[in-house]
Amino acid sequence: MNKAKPFKISKNAVWEAYIKVRENKGAAGVDKESIEEFGKDLKNNLYKIWNRMSSGSYFPAPVLEVEIPKSGGTRKLGIPTVSDRICQMVAKIYLEPEIEPYFHEDSYGYRFRKSALDGVEKAKARCWKHSWVIDLDIRKFFDSIDRKLLMRALKKHTRHEWIMLYVDRWLKAPIQTKEGKRTIKEKGIAQGSVISPLLANLFLHYAFDDWMKRNYPMTPFERYADDAIIHCNTEAEARILLGKVRERLAECDLDLHPDKTKIVYCKKSYREKRVSKHIV
Repeated sequence: MNKAKPFKISKNAVWEAYIKVRENKGAAGVDKESIEEFGKDLKNNLYKIWNRMSSGSYFPAPVLEVEIPKSGGTRKLGIPTVSDRICQMVAKIYLEPEIEPYFHEDSYGYRFRKSALDGVEKAKARCWKHSWVIDLDIRKFFDSIDRKLLMRALKKHTRHEWIMLYVDRWLKAPIQTKEGKRTIKEKGIAQGSVISPLLANLFLHYAFDDWMKRNYPMTPFERYADDAIIHCNTEAEARILLGKVRERLAECDLDLHPDKTKIVYCKKSYREKRVSKHIV
């Protein structure tokens, strides 16, 4: 039966994906099926996932859009169905080992054995050596991701045609509100899905991390998701580099947040200068 399938996907990977999704818990998607309800007919449900993914006949359901509170307002999250979360986890199980070795050592978001606290500790240590930092925040990052650029980056790192096929379908899946209204977006990826953190890291690896490594190899930085800190020796250096970073991100169709992006003097405890915050 496996030989008749165009895509070779392990049944063990589907089982492992289910275990991970179950451990992560999460709300039901548009079909209102919980992880507990999915498990009531587990054998058949997992077989359907494997069969459809292996045959190329898998198409995701719309993504349920919900709003969660955040500082200063709300944030929209996309919740795929349990079945779609398992499918995305299958892809992640195959894809992550292919991509992870290429990521920058100072990328700390959504990575195995790395955390925001690791990035904070590294930033503190570097602030002893560098007086100024550029505090970067990308405006509406997940909503702004250029899908063509993302797919181009993805193609460089996977030999699996089915991953390319299904990532493209996940990106194009409709967004559905709680009231049932559906929209199709031309840009961005759904924040809240299983695969989106890995794809977001891949996009920023080429948009920012690898660009910094090639063009400014002696300038240290830490990045967590769409937030980054770049260490500079002088304010003038920071201003020039900020302009270059802005130009680079614009090439990738990304904008810096005008209120959250700033240049900061980080040695106020040892010199008379105060922290200088220059809103850009």
